This record gives sequence, C-alpha cells and structure tokens, in this order.
Amino acid sequence: MTALLSFFAGNPAILGVLASIIAALGWGIHQRLAGARAERVAERARQAVAEASVREVAGQIQNDIGALPAGAARKELKSWARD
Repeated sequence: MTALLSFFAGNPAILGVLASIIAALGWGIHQRLAGARAERVAERARQAVAEASVREVAGQIQNDIGALPAGAARKELKSWARD
C-alpha cells in the first residue's frame, strides 16, 4: 500500500491528472450552484412583478368601490353575495 501511494505521490503526471479531475468536478459543482442561485433570483423577480400587478388591480378595485355612493355599493355587493 505504501509503495502504491509513494508511486502516485511521486509521479507528477498522475498528480496532474488527478488535480485536473478534482478541479473539473469543483468547477462543475460551482456552476451548478450558480445556476440554481440565478434561477432563485429570477423566480423572486417574476414573483415580485406578479405581486405588484395584483396589488395594482386590487388598488384600482378599492378605488372604484370607494368612489361609489353607499347605496350603489350595497347593490353591487349584493350581486356577489350568496343567497
């Protein structure tokens, strides 16, 4: 076992190949994690845009309801209530 380890440790070609393999695996893992991170950021941005548009529509509805006279608002809300 010691002879095998000393052979690998003493041979620069084998050390170079092993170092290259380890570096390639490390780079691949780094790229995979970076892609996942970018996807999470993009998803948060899409969600923020969707929530902003929903808030805008909700604000418009609230303004429209607030602009109605009380009697018209009750009549409008009756059409939405269950009997």
